[in-house]
Amino acid sequence: MEKSKVYFTKDISSEGLIKIYKKLNKELTGKVAVKLHSGEKGNQNYLKPEFVKDIIEHVKGTVVECNTAYEGARNSTEKHIKLMEEHGWSKYFKVDILDSENETTLECPNGIKIKKNIVGEKMKNYNSMLVLSHFKGHPMGGFGGALKNISIGLASSEGKSYIHTGGKERATFEELMNANQEDFITSMADAASTITEYYKNNIAYINAMVNLSVDCDCCQEAEDPCMKDVGLLASLDPVAIDQACIDLIYNSTDPGKDKIIERIETKNGLLILESAKQLGMGSRDYELKNID
Repeated sequence: MEKSKVYFTKDISSEGLIKIYKKLNKELTGKVAVKLHSGEKGNQNYLKPEFVKDIIEHVKGTVVECNTAYEGARNSTEKHIKLMEEHGWSKYFKVDILDSENETTLECPNGIKIKKNIVGEKMKNYNSMLVLSHFKGHPMGGFGGALKNISIGLASSEGKSYIHTGGKERATFEELMNANQEDFITSMADAASTITEYYKNNIAYINAMVNLSVDCDCCQEAEDPCMKDVGLLASLDPVAIDQACIDLIYNSTDPGKDKIIERIETKNGLLILESAKQLGMGSRDYELKNID
């Protein structure tokens, strides 16, 4: 069986993003959603609009996001739209909060832990998706990349809570924060599988290994990066691209990697890769093709 291809470049620039995307030889057709992280208010590490402007314009995309399930500047549509204006997203792009009006359910009959995924209803307005992820650590998931971006990232506010708690309806914030870790990670893989099934071959992934902190862009006061920037990766396989990022961290000579590895391992973060593979989303075996 042919290995999944993951492209890599050290050219961390707007030009590099377009160059690595073109290597996928994949045209995203129809109305294109670009899923990225808008960045919590106060966060300093999220990908900035100026950096991703050219690639979003290249695919003629609309920036899409969903509301959060915890306190902050993104837990309501009104606040989220205001923050996206403050962070510059609305200055450059059409912006769409997918769960601003309603939710819809994507079935997951073969899910390991959960059998459905609750997403914003407006996701159905898009024919294809570019998943533009800032790869970094995460306080709860261990790490965040493509798989997290299409699972928790695309879940509605209620859907985020449902994933975090391994399938509990209308969970309280306390239940969300104290949920079983393995159930949470596995549920993320289940949710991600509904997105790849929904878009089928009309989805592509780019991971930016920059501002490598142990914390996520959802943290208002994130730790500063502990590793030097690594590069950009692109693939049509969400499992392979996240696995490649993990391998680049583990194989790095940067001493700061120890902090990210500790975060990943203490949160059992690698479980999402094995769960996603089990669900048939992709392969942990890949060919890394350097395009520099």
